[in-house]
Amino acid sequence: MLLTDKRVLLVGGKGGVGKTTVSSSLALLAARRGKRCLLVSTDPAHSLADAFDREIGDTITRLAPNLDGLELDPDHEVEQHLARVLAQLKRFTRPEMYGEVERQMRLTRQSPGAQEAALLERMARVMEEGMQTHDLVIFDTAPTGHTLRLLSLPEAMAAWTQGMLKSNQRSEKLGQVLDHLTPGKDVDSPFGDPRAHETAGMDERTKSITDTLLARQRLFQRTRRLLTDGEQTALLFVLTPEKLPILETGRAVTALQQEKLPLAGLVVNRILPDEADGTFLAQRREQEKTHLAEIARLFADLSRYPLYLQPTDIQGLDGLSDMATRLERAGL
Repeated sequence: MLLTDKRVLLVGGKGGVGKTTVSSSLALLAARRGKRCLLVSTDPAHSLADAFDREIGDTITRLAPNLDGLELDPDHEVEQHLARVLAQLKRFTRPEMYGEVERQMRLTRQSPGAQEAALLERMARVMEEGMQTHDLVIFDTAPTGHTLRLLSLPEAMAAWTQGMLKSNQRSEKLGQVLDHLTPGKDVDSPFGDPRAHETAGMDERTKSITDTLLARQRLFQRTRRLLTDGEQTALLFVLTPEKLPILETGRAVTALQQEKLPLAGLVVNRILPDEADGTFLAQRREQEKTHLAEIARLFADLSRYPLYLQPTDIQGLDGLSDMATRLERAGL
């Protein structure tokens, strides 16, 4: 039902477990079933292009019938995001302050979280735009970090904005902006509904900044509601029957469940097939049985979809289509 009823599917997991291959194959399977699907990657290594063996980039690209692809570049998103912020600040800043504003932007570019903030805002917009043109949007990403940060980002953005406003000589007047975003002067309730009349009576300068911040806050409010709506959204984790992926997945599942995010199940990838022979593989299989039992014990309340190790790398439309068939057989 994941590919039939949901509008947004996030596929994540530890690096190297095959989540790009799984998300690409799921997108092909959805397209095969007649769903208009948009597959989005946030991996700066452009692994999505590698999986399909073709260039994709930051423009929606047709990959197969009913299937489009898009690669988001985190570094590019930071540059575009800061360029927009800088352009707006310069509109309402005296020329003698331009140097200080540009210096603040350079520092912000290197600050912790800048890349995530810009990338997650773009992801939020892609979700909304993609749902208008496609039946299903699949993200090849790591929901452990990205999604949890997405939920707290409006509060962080409010705090950052407050610091920027205070650096302006008219901070006493512009400080009203934060009052229009939150019930009080703190940022404890970033998801309180902004009131439509909050910009009434402001001058053009203050109103422009406030409108921008309100629009960003509303965007993340809508995204947060979407991500926690189990009717529309699902998270799917990929792991392999090995110790480190099991441990990381366990921590991720706990965090996601605490946030009440709709975790739909696990794809257990690269299980040794029964026909694999030899003493070495026999020893690996014995160890693998222990790991598979641990997966069954730790994640007993989650659906699990087994995929077996293949003799060759999976790449290109033919290989991904074959993987899509095996995902279907596994119950997806």
